[in-house]
Amino acid sequence: MAPATAAAPPPLPAPPTAAVAAVPATGAIATVLTSRGPAAGPPIRRGARALCVAAVGVAAACAGRTVPAGSPTPTGTVAAGSGGPGANAAAVAGARGASSAASPARAGTLSLPNADPFPSTYRPFAARPTLIRNVTLLTGAGPAVPNGAVLLRDGKIVAVGARVDAPADAVVVDGQGKYVTPGLVDTHSHLGVYPAPGGQALSDGNEATNPVTAHVWAEHSVWPQDPQFPRNLAGGVTTLQVLPGSANLIGGRSVVLKVVPARTVQEMKFPGAAYGLKMACGENPKRVYANRGPATRMGNVAGYRAAWIQAEGYRRRWDAWLAGNRQGDAPARDLGLETLAEVLRGNILVHTHCYRADEMAQMIDVAREFGYRIRSFHHGVEAYKIADLLARDSISASIWSDWGGFKMEALDGVRGNLPLVHGAAALAIVHSDDPSGSQRLLQEAAKGMAAGRQLGIDVPEHEAIRWVTYNAAWALGLHDRIGTLEAGKNADVVLWSGNPFSVYTRAEKVWVDGALLYDRMDPRQQWRTDFELGFVPSPAAGGTR
Repeated sequence: MAPATAAAPPPLPAPPTAAVAAVPATGAIATVLTSRGPAAGPPIRRGARALCVAAVGVAAACAGRTVPAGSPTPTGTVAAGSGGPGANAAAVAGARGASSAASPARAGTLSLPNADPFPSTYRPFAARPTLIRNVTLLTGAGPAVPNGAVLLRDGKIVAVGARVDAPADAVVVDGQGKYVTPGLVDTHSHLGVYPAPGGQALSDGNEATNPVTAHVWAEHSVWPQDPQFPRNLAGGVTTLQVLPGSANLIGGRSVVLKVVPARTVQEMKFPGAAYGLKMACGENPKRVYANRGPATRMGNVAGYRAAWIQAEGYRRRWDAWLAGNRQGDAPARDLGLETLAEVLRGNILVHTHCYRADEMAQMIDVAREFGYRIRSFHHGVEAYKIADLLARDSISASIWSDWGGFKMEALDGVRGNLPLVHGAAALAIVHSDDPSGSQRLLQEAAKGMAAGRQLGIDVPEHEAIRWVTYNAAWALGLHDRIGTLEAGKNADVVLWSGNPFSVYTRAEKVWVDGALLYDRMDPRQQWRTDFELGFVPSPAAGGTR
């Protein structure tokens, strides 16, 4: 059978409208800088290690149980009549909504036999209506809005603009002189699969046993207690994609997570987010499999093609059985081929680790041969060399600003990679591939802006913010739900102490689905994992000792 031919790629999605809602302002409203959740419910039963109260937010995962008023916890004492320490970070059970049902799949309903066996059980945390006012808004949807406001209610952004009404029951945060952006999105993370403190016992990102391991799923390695998750939330990151490592030609499925306290990975999974497929080019698979093959770049390409040929046959067998009203025995299942078949059906998004321009072009050719699409090239040190090809085929570039030269395939890294890709009308994205870098995504973007100015490519702040918000959300297929401050979008919002592109700026407050999950000024509103039980709050200042 002749290989499938891909249809002409569609154009990039239209950017969201630049217009923001203008709503008449109300009169004087009391300013409230912090909020607390609802009153605590029935007491929690304490086990030998009190796992359910190990951290701000972890108690929320203890189904149907809350910490009683007055009880000491590792993060302070629960106040009567409040949700206790970190209430909006779900320090109490029942802070999440009543329903645990997962939303429909984003990239298309998964096909038999691959119906999702591990659906999201995420439920939004308790949230109060919140108005953030007197701030500069970098909406990701248009020009900056000075002295603007944003209203959050029922987990959604309700209104954005220069004048916004606040309901009588709203918490009002006065952010005079500060900035507000959408929650940041990191398209390339290994949090949870390479958790801190590191070491072989916790190294679960690479199933380096075969060049093609499409059968493995990153979520089955994610450790929710990784103390790097809270640090990323404190850096303004509200959504991230956790990928397998880059040892293999095809490394397996990625998973999109909300950066929230949880006991299980299912409680962190972004409801309805499409799975991703991690692929890798070049030196990494060559090095790992040098003695067992593939040992060359031509061997790499042959390995991809062989895998897709098998996947084509597998998909045909299942499609024929389903078209025949499921008569007779179903074809034998194969976990790896199920994943690849879903890619061919368009239900799983492809993310490819690839540094060199020539290899990215070759991967585009392979994708065209077998009729699938590449959603994003990751690392893409030479993306600037083929930015026009990326724009042509609607492929985003998840890249750094000035990382390069650390190995041969990264030799041609230039400081202008981000602005050059952006200037070619391709979707440029700042990613991390690093737990510390993920906390400083906007600093990486700032370096790209500076390099652009030197090249004569002026990228204003309201466009650069899209490198870590809207464009990244698009790469994950979630741009209709997150990535901009627009009415109807999920209320993932960050209040910054100053200009977010400054090295001196910090995230002051972070909301996820409208719930305040991080407050830099209140240690009780700061998530600590079970791993950090030894960090005891100071009775005097609420800090740690």
